[in-house]
Amino acid sequence: MSRNGQDTSQWTLDYPPFFAWFEYALSQFAGWFDKEMLKVENVNYRSPATILFQQLTVILTDFVYIYAVKEIYQYFRSIQAKTADLENIFQSSSLVQADRHMSAAFWFALLLNLKHLYLYVAPAYFVYLLRCYVFQNKSDGSIDWQSLSIMRLLGLGGTVISVFTLSLGPFIMLRGLCHAYWAPNFWALYNVADKMASVAGTRLGFVPPGNQTVSMTGGLVREFDHTFLPSVSPLATLVLSGLSMMPSLLMLWARPRGPQSFVRALILCGFGSFMFGWHVHEKAILMIIIPMGLLILERKTDASLFLVMSTVGHYSLFPLLFTQCETPIKIGLLLLTTIYAFSSFSNMYKASGGPTRLPLLSFIETLYLLGLLPLEVYTSLVHPLIGLSQPLPFLPLLLTSVYTSVGVTYCWFRFYLNTYMEQEMSRSSKLEKID
Repeated sequence: MSRNGQDTSQWTLDYPPFFAWFEYALSQFAGWFDKEMLKVENVNYRSPATILFQQLTVILTDFVYIYAVKEIYQYFRSIQAKTADLENIFQSSSLVQADRHMSAAFWFALLLNLKHLYLYVAPAYFVYLLRCYVFQNKSDGSIDWQSLSIMRLLGLGGTVISVFTLSLGPFIMLRGLCHAYWAPNFWALYNVADKMASVAGTRLGFVPPGNQTVSMTGGLVREFDHTFLPSVSPLATLVLSGLSMMPSLLMLWARPRGPQSFVRALILCGFGSFMFGWHVHEKAILMIIIPMGLLILERKTDASLFLVMSTVGHYSLFPLLFTQCETPIKIGLLLLTTIYAFSSFSNMYKASGGPTRLPLLSFIETLYLLGLLPLEVYTSLVHPLIGLSQPLPFLPLLLTSVYTSVGVTYCWFRFYLNTYMEQEMSRSSKLEKID
């Protein structure tokens, strides 16, 4: 930003325009605490009143999240069967009902223009609304192409386009492929494979030391060329993200079994964007974990997969809380939620563990999650104690990213398999009823 022709900050607004309006609304109250924080030129300004205001705004806006949790709790309290409606759970997807599709389209478009992270799951919304609102089903569950409603299609399109036109206008945003800390996705594994090949090639004489490319763990957000593997372009990540989503969207289009299918497509779209997207932020893992929690009553396999994904996914966020005073807090919170999840799920499914595995998990899954313990001991204690913080400052980030990438990738493959198998079981069941 600039004022009077002078740059006042190296940072730009890293959100869609509606978020700027949200910040503007907050600024109307900020002056009551400390007017100095509203001066644009005070880039690094901080004061006790400013910190208090920021903390209070976080607490205040968290009441939206608390309300959503209350709605989820009431739903699970009232659920009578595993096949019950899941439509009343999400704040935006709760509007995906017979007479509220237009509201769902409006609020989700508004959500997209507050935070572009929700673009991950937009394809699932698009397919579901098109398939279940613009078109109707035949008696056998297949699509009735003659039921196309032009008025509904124009209504949905007009609603979404009007919101985006009001918000975006001419804005365009470009970013790099990776953060200093790699999100635990496919590119983390891709990068470390190229890094290992580069180091091995240098030591074996295949790659001259002077020809090595920019370090991927240098602590900066930048674009770089890989040494052995093909370098990645934004177009390549877009194509891979789209291809990874396509099977789930096709399943949702072909056999929409109501909200359960929508939630599964939502998760798989989140997975696809997270695994292959361009410049993925680590916290985007929450776009997968949270909706996965809505399926824990569906079947035992979904509950076990959620246990793995939530544990490794939340651990992957540890590097975002990097000060020493935050270490016991983040470890304590993860242990508390993980122990509670395993305890409650094992009671729910009457499952017990054993000397070689945790409840609901296989031996390999148990071994993998237990591997997080020595990883945390090394990154938090051993690495700084043995004096590697200066020569290899980003080694803990590299280890955390690669290790958690393995778990996230496993969950992605297994969840896709579970969704496909459920689709086939549903299809076979319907065929048996017809016969």
